[in-house]
Amino acid sequence: MKKIIYGFAFSAMMAGAVLTSCDSKQEKVEDAKEEVTEAKEELKDAQQEVNAEYPAFRKENDERIAANQTEIDRLRKIVAKPGEKPLDNARRDRIDDIERRNTDLRTRLDGYETKRSNWDEFKREFNHDMDELGNSFKDMGKDNVK
Repeated sequence: MKKIIYGFAFSAMMAGAVLTSCDSKQEKVEDAKEEVTEAKEELKDAQQEVNAEYPAFRKENDERIAANQTEIDRLRKIVAKPGEKPLDNARRDRIDDIERRNTDLRTRLDGYETKRSNWDEFKREFNHDMDELGNSFKDMGKDNVK
């Protein structure tokens, strides 16, 4: 008799636990709809932020890239003057590298409009690379050969 009572009590407790722990399908659907709505609002806010920041960012960096190209052209004229050939060749190679990196930055800036990746990450990496390119111009006058 004890086994029957314990079995019945255990079954009743399990049934109660199962019934109280489960949400109805309607509640699950409503929760999912709320999450989707919140995610859409967050996405819309993020897109508005990017849309507001990108034109100014683009204009500023277009100007920086154009200034870099002007500096590259100026350096090419200086290196084109006669001088020590090994040193001139080394400088030409460095100028070519700087010009390639400047072109790559232009391509990345143009490409962001089509792929629209993570804005904060793109902006941080682009600014870092642009600063590194600026440092390359500063290092151009230094002779790193020891």
